[in-house]
Amino acid sequence: MTSTQMLLVAGAAALAAAGFGAASDAPPEIVTETVEYRDGDVVLEGYLAYDRSLEGKRPGVMVVHEWKGHGPYVRRRAEELAKLGFVAFAADMYGKGVFAKDHEEAGRLAGVYLGDRALMRRRANAGLDVLRKHARVEPGKLAVMGYCFGGTAALECARAGLDGVRGVASFHGNLATPTPAARGAVTAKVIVFHGADDGMVAKGVDPFQNEMRTAGADWQFVTFGGAVHSFTVKEAGDDPARGIAWHEPSDRRSWKMLQDFLAEALR
Repeated sequence: MTSTQMLLVAGAAALAAAGFGAASDAPPEIVTETVEYRDGDVVLEGYLAYDRSLEGKRPGVMVVHEWKGHGPYVRRRAEELAKLGFVAFAADMYGKGVFAKDHEEAGRLAGVYLGDRALMRRRANAGLDVLRKHARVEPGKLAVMGYCFGGTAALECARAGLDGVRGVASFHGNLATPTPAARGAVTAKVIVFHGADDGMVAKGVDPFQNEMRTAGADWQFVTFGGAVHSFTVKEAGDDPARGIAWHEPSDRRSWKMLQDFLAEALR
């Protein structure tokens, strides 16, 4: 059994103990499907994953992609969440078939939403609607998580107090916002996983923490030593001098912490 498989088994047992269903020795029966949906006139294509062997309604978790767009990475994360017993939906922020060919194009795509947080929140909420309306989902037990650009989108969902969202998790996300949360606005529990050597978002750390204090939020901020930006993404390579790199210990530890966080937020 690989370390990833061991974490999934341990996580499933912990979540079962928290009331998300009975633990079983039987392997999960993961069903996946692409889902076409809309935000106004914009056609989007997400990816749904769940364990059809589990009965009854389940908490839903939406995963938001990195700045290049909806691709294999965010879909893999949705499948991992489904193995833990959640109905998971990998949302699409950019539009069906839109995926940046390089970081320059990704910067332009992400920049539209970073500069228009109302649009970012509305587009994220369109994805949440897919979960809210799904027959297997408890619409009042939702969480949002995301990576890099997706982490920023997840935090905007917390700031907006979107309906049914009880937990929000950001992995190496940009923490800055032009629309900081007002006191009492953040009703979801919040956790941020941050690389101690992530120079791309370092300036946002203190303002974000002050924002959460001012908002009176229930928040956690976890800093991983030795980690730079994209520390959960194996495809980022292993050269931290580039400013982006996978850091296996931080990836593994943050995923385990996420499971504990979701068990509390969605119980």
